[in-house]
Amino acid sequence: MAASVCAFILALYALCGSAAGSGGLSAPTHVRLTSYNMDLVLRWDPPEGTTDVLTYTAEYRSLATGYNNGCTNTSALKCEFTSSSITVHGNYTGRVRAHRGAESSSWVESNVIVMDRHTFIGPPDVTLHVTGTSLEVSIKDPVFKHSELRETYTSATYNITYWKSSSKEEVETMSDMMQDRVVLSDLDPLSEYCVQVQIITNMNPRPSEYSDVVCERTGDVDAAPWVAAVVAFVVMATVVALVVTLVVYWKQISKFLCPEVVLPPHFKESLLLNDPNSIYPVSLPSEHCDHVSIVADHRTEEEGGCSTQPDTSQDGG
Repeated sequence: MAASVCAFILALYALCGSAAGSGGLSAPTHVRLTSYNMDLVLRWDPPEGTTDVLTYTAEYRSLATGYNNGCTNTSALKCEFTSSSITVHGNYTGRVRAHRGAESSSWVESNVIVMDRHTFIGPPDVTLHVTGTSLEVSIKDPVFKHSELRETYTSATYNITYWKSSSKEEVETMSDMMQDRVVLSDLDPLSEYCVQVQIITNMNPRPSEYSDVVCERTGDVDAAPWVAAVVAFVVMATVVALVVTLVVYWKQISKFLCPEVVLPPHFKESLLLNDPNSIYPVSLPSEHCDHVSIVADHRTEEEGGCSTQPDTSQDGG
């Protein structure tokens, strides 16, 4: 009796479990882990056959650690992992599951990628500078999310392809260039040339994307633009030097151009004596004075000297 009851309970539990499993939330599909310029992004598609509004939780881990949270309850179909613990030489995998209210799907794991081997390298930025009949190709590496291209790939090189725009079938290639500035010489004067650059790395089997096609017209064979550049530099340097000298030595220069005149004392006296605007008479040193004696009240007040008073002593007599 007890055995039959137990069998009935187990059968009922299995039936209920299978019914619940068949009606549960389906998991996301096409889960893949990708990398572009050393970022780390998990992408996925919604569960098949669902039209409900779902949210997702995504995580990632390296081969040496457990899963780390990346995105929680996001409605997007991707999650970018931005942790500073991600390294350009690490091996990573991701997983995601869907949520509908309190219901969650099972986890779905992605592929494993090795960052420096599987990342897609974007195109470099290329600019051209004309120097007579030569073109200088200036190359700027794409910006990586973690580290830099030259730090990640120590032997990265450039493949430079160029051609005359009027005859694209005649394509020239310069391979394995290490410098980010390369001069294309011996080009035809007054002709338009186009350039494209691709990055080749030692660790990543895929080359980078090609840069945009950049075109520039060469100059005349007799043109010497460096002369104008040198002249402009000399003129600017001269102007700057003059301004600096004027500022630093202004006191000395002003004293030299406008010196302060100091007259000797006897010159000042002479000028003062000859001043026609002066209202005070000035006695010259050569003026002669007679000796006059003045007597008043039978007493002599002054002897010897110049008198400025009239002599009244004779009026009384």
